[in-house]
Amino acid sequence: MSMSHLDGEIRDGRHHMRVRVYYEDTDFSGIVYHANYLRFMERGRTNHLRLMGAEQHHLFEQAELETPGFAFVVRSMQIDFLKPARMDDLLDVVTWPVAVKGASITLAQEVRRGGEVLVKAQVRVAFISEGRALPIPKSLRLVMKADLA
Repeated sequence: MSMSHLDGEIRDGRHHMRVRVYYEDTDFSGIVYHANYLRFMERGRTNHLRLMGAEQHHLFEQAELETPGFAFVVRSMQIDFLKPARMDDLLDVVTWPVAVKGASITLAQEVRRGGEVLVKAQVRVAFISEGRALPIPKSLRLVMKADLA
């Protein structure tokens, strides 16, 4: 049984992932606690990368050979909280690349409810190996740029 639908899907160059808001995601006032949006967006970035890896698995294997133990880590984030989400809301976490260069990739993310944008973020993710920032291997840069319009 395929579980890939849990990872979301890439449509029109953007990764979309659905998230249901549960009681545990909310604060005492019944709205989503601000830090939980970071968790939702982290899942979106992880699943975006997973889907790119599933489609281009050999490129990730090649990157692992070139740079053993590589990882992507959040270097910086700018976030705007525009509107609250509440328990039982069905949210769409949308992720897309904005710029890929050197040792980092900048991603834009939005958390939406229907047509409303609730949260907007710009996230800079660094490529590291053995604790040091290194240039993203060309094979991965090409895959990541494939979504840039």
